[in-house]
Amino acid sequence: MRYISTRGQAPALNFEDVLLAGLATDGGLYVPENLPRFTQEEIASWAGLPYHELAFRVMRPFVTGSIPDADFKKILEETYGVFAHSSVAPLRQLNGNEWVMELFHGPTLAFKDFALQLLGRLLDYVLEKRGERVVIIGATSGDTGSAAIEGCRRCENVDIFILHPNKRVSDVQRRQMTTIFGENIHNIAIEGNFDDCQEMVKNSFADQGFLKGTRLVAVNSINWARIMAQIVYYFHAALQLGGPARSVAFSVPTGNFGDIFAGYLARNMGLPISQLIVATNRNDILHRFMSGNQYVKETLHATLSPSMDIMVSSNFERLLFDMHGRNGAAIAELMSSFKQGGGFSVAEDRWTETRKLFDSLAVSDEQTCETIAEVFASTGEVLDPHTAIGVKAARDCRRSLDTPMVILGTAHPVKFPEAVQKAGVGKALELPAHLSDLFERDERCTVLPNDLKAMQAFVSLHGNRGKPL
Repeated sequence: MRYISTRGQAPALNFEDVLLAGLATDGGLYVPENLPRFTQEEIASWAGLPYHELAFRVMRPFVTGSIPDADFKKILEETYGVFAHSSVAPLRQLNGNEWVMELFHGPTLAFKDFALQLLGRLLDYVLEKRGERVVIIGATSGDTGSAAIEGCRRCENVDIFILHPNKRVSDVQRRQMTTIFGENIHNIAIEGNFDDCQEMVKNSFADQGFLKGTRLVAVNSINWARIMAQIVYYFHAALQLGGPARSVAFSVPTGNFGDIFAGYLARNMGLPISQLIVATNRNDILHRFMSGNQYVKETLHATLSPSMDIMVSSNFERLLFDMHGRNGAAIAELMSSFKQGGGFSVAEDRWTETRKLFDSLAVSDEQTCETIAEVFASTGEVLDPHTAIGVKAARDCRRSLDTPMVILGTAHPVKFPEAVQKAGVGKALELPAHLSDLFERDERCTVLPNDLKAMQAFVSLHGNRGKPL
């Protein structure tokens, strides 16, 4: 399997190299040169498999030539063996043909664990084989950071620096990051918003001189391995609901477009998916594109669903690449115009074709709370605000009541008590046993100004397990 850049000017890489590359040298994102496709009979034969075995069958083509089957199977068994539910991603029925897929039974109670528990183990495997050491710089709007730290904390050859917007993540999200100590773990609170943090990461990849020769690796969803891991649970859900003999629809809370892009890939790999709903909050750049062909950057707002407080959706470039016939030059031109002018539209026929699969909805904080209250009143289930946005979008945008609708339950509600309280849900939410003392633990975090040079100087000083790089 070879991987190519969405902007067409970077060399093609194998899986091992793309795992360590992050952004391509031309500023693009890596995608498979050719996507594997499974027959309906092949997919049907996977029904009833344990999650790690299904994951092996779905992901194996992406790592072929880089990781032997026996090693990859062992990595996957270890990855999903740490999840608290035997099903790993159980489905919970809300009503007749509406389901929430609970993706929060991993160590940090969010869907990011599916990819980042795997990414940490893959990095350990590849770096040990190569005898290399790397630096990870990641930006988080809440959940990626804790999942990345949890996934990489035991990696012997990794120094990890996670940037989060100061005072713009929930207390639980912050503490899940700042209470994990290690010589190789560094939390940085940037005095800005998530897009500022993400821009710092992108600029650091573009010019890595401050690392003095050490390689920089991405843990954000620009890293292909994260997208690859997320494809699996679309197959997992469909197989439980009669797929592939029947199609399934999905509503996906998304800010960076990575999770829903994984669903798009699952469909292109042969899984019958009839509809993908982009569910987002007030920061609605994706909804404005899907509903009106306008991808225009606007002011970022803080909401009750902070993991989607994102205005520039990094992974959207991967979809644009396919929309434009995989023409890298066209994408390079499009992204350049976006950087200069802050917006673009695409040719009407390309947009119309995309809308055959995608729908979208932007959901306000008030509507989010109403949905949490409504679902609790009718089912006794408490939703986190992101999942509630997914439910609202599913109910408003659904094309067919006959097709099973799966909402991706992206986080445990205990991570977002403010939204649950505002919704008027009186049910007490308790942290799982392994996090029960979270609010008693000491924290360690460095607050830095919204300044690229200051952040890079901190990384340079504290890399290599506390020794300057």
